Amino acid sequence: MKTGLVLEGGGMRGIYTAGVLDVLMEQEIRFDGVVGVSAGAIHGCSFVSEQHGRSIRYYTKYSRDKRFMSLYSLLTTGNLVGEEFCYHQIPEKLDPFDEETFSHSSTRFYAVCTDVETGRPVYVRIRRMAQGVRYLMASASMPLVSRIVEEGGRKLLDGGIADSIPLRAFQRAGYQKNLVVLTRPAGYRKKDSRNLLIRLAYRRYPAFVRAMGLRPRRYNATLDYIAGQEAAGNTFVLRPSRDLGVGRTEKDPDRLRELYQLGREDAEAALEALKAFLA
Repeated sequence: MKTGLVLEGGGMRGIYTAGVLDVLMEQEIRFDGVVGVSAGAIHGCSFVSEQHGRSIRYYTKYSRDKRFMSLYSLLTTGNLVGEEFCYHQIPEKLDPFDEETFSHSSTRFYAVCTDVETGRPVYVRIRRMAQGVRYLMASASMPLVSRIVEEGGRKLLDGGIADSIPLRAFQRAGYQKNLVVLTRPAGYRKKDSRNLLIRLAYRRYPAFVRAMGLRPRRYNATLDYIAGQEAAGNTFVLRPSRDLGVGRTEKDPDRLRELYQLGREDAEAALEALKAFLA
C-alpha cells in the first residue's frame, strides 16, 4: 500500500508544517508521494530534498526583508511575495535548494494549482525544481496580491482555491494510507464570504470567481471527509493543538519560531501512533 503525505497551505501558517516535517526527517520517516498546496508545497519540496531546518532558517532570516513579502514588493512587482528573491535568489544562492537529492528521490512530489480559466485544480508532478519552480510559485500565488502565473499553456493561481487539502485526489492516484498535515486547529470552519474585489479583479474568469465562492463549502466538506477517513483508519491527521493567532502574512520571526516549535511538539507527541499507523 502506497503512503502519501498531504500538506495544506495557509501562507506563513505553513511554518507549522515545517516543524512537523523536520521531526519526520529526524525520525527518517518517508513517504511514496508528497502533495503540497501553496505553503504546503513550499515546505514539502524541502522535505523531499531532505534539507532539515531549511524552511525555518530562511523564513526567520528573511521574513522582514522587503524583497521577501511586503507592500513594497506588491507595488513594485505586482506580487506580495517577491518572485525574484523568493524563487531564485534564495533557492539558487542564499540558501541553496538541493536539486540533486530532490530529483533523485524515490518520493514523487506534486504541487496543486488552480486554473483560473476553468476554476479547476491542476495537480503537477515536479521532477526537477529547475523546471517546476513556476508551478511552485503558482501554487503559492494568493489571489488579489499576486500576478497570474502562465505556465504549461495554463493561467494559474493558488492551489488552495480549487483543492485546499487534496486527500481525495491523492487517494485516486493510489496513495491509500495518508498523513494529512493541516494548518488550522480542530474545530475550524471556513465562513462564507462575498468578495466584490474578487468579482471585479477576475471578471474575465467567471469559473475562477465561482470557485472562490464555493471554496468555503468545499473546504468544510473536505474536513468532514478527512474526519471520516481518519475514523476509518486509513488517514492520520496532524493539526495545531492550539491556535497561536499567526496569520497568512505574519512577519515576526519570534512568532514564526513559536508556531514552528508547536509543529515539532505536536509531531513528537504523535510519533508512536504515527509509526504504528504507517507500519
